[in-house]
Amino acid sequence: MATIVVKQVGSPIRRPKVQRETLKGLGLNKMHRTRELEDTPSIRGMVNAIPHLVRIVEEKG
Repeated sequence: MATIVVKQVGSPIRRPKVQRETLKGLGLNKMHRTRELEDTPSIRGMVNAIPHLVRIVEEKG
């Protein structure tokens, strides 16, 4: 299965609640943390909703 590595590069401080909740949904909560997630349309949509807070570091598979 294809996966992507997502890194948090922006702070959720002073961001709308929806954006903070999206970060939590991705499993990110502190700066410079990374997570390896399945490459699904829902995960891609969450990443695309907050491009100023996260970056895709690597795409596997």
